[in-house]
Amino acid sequence: MFPELLEAITSKVPWNIILNTFQVLLKGMVVTVEVAVGALFLGIVLGLVLGLGRVYGGSLVSKVIAIFVLILRALPPVLTIFILFYAVTSIINLPPLLAGILSLGLSSGAFQAEIFRGAILGVPDGQMISARALGMTKGEAIRTIIIPQAFRLAIPSWSNEAALVIKNSSLVYVLGIPDMMRQAQYAAARTAEPFLIFSLTALAYYLLILLANKGLSALDQKFRIPTLELEL
Repeated sequence: MFPELLEAITSKVPWNIILNTFQVLLKGMVVTVEVAVGALFLGIVLGLVLGLGRVYGGSLVSKVIAIFVLILRALPPVLTIFILFYAVTSIINLPPLLAGILSLGLSSGAFQAEIFRGAILGVPDGQMISARALGMTKGEAIRTIIIPQAFRLAIPSWSNEAALVIKNSSLVYVLGIPDMMRQAQYAAARTAEPFLIFSLTALAYYLLILLANKGLSALDQKFRIPTLELEL
């Protein structure tokens, strides 16, 4: 009875649509990964600069950065995409893909600024004091002592940020970029199977996020600083 039931169920599954959808989503996944990696990299650079400014920039600089970060964090990412794309393209010819990466990078940088600020503050004060006692300048101590340890402390928080950026990368479809979401829309319109197509797309996003989190978890285990954790 069970084999017959299984055969009856599998016979109704549109395997040809599923196979074709995975092939289409794979093309879109390349673009999605490109957008997510580019935005995360830009967010790391911007977040590190803003985080350092919050901690070591003095009262005025810290307040200005805090307001800038607050504004960026308050804006929906899709609104940031529209503002940057239409504002910048009115001045220079900015490709939609680059506009999407820059927009998501700005949004990610605002969140990563707080990640880096917390990581920098998480490095014990004794590290800076010891570095200065050895004759290092403040800049040298920050560059060679504080930042490397802050990067290690920031890795666990990057799991959440990576998941957020991967999900937000789906918003670039509004610019006509052929990412997974745009490819899913095309496939849904072509096959008239929106539930199936978008379910497969959700699975693809889940696998991407799972892979990113597993990679960052392995990175955290590799570069974790046990002595620093004990001191904290």
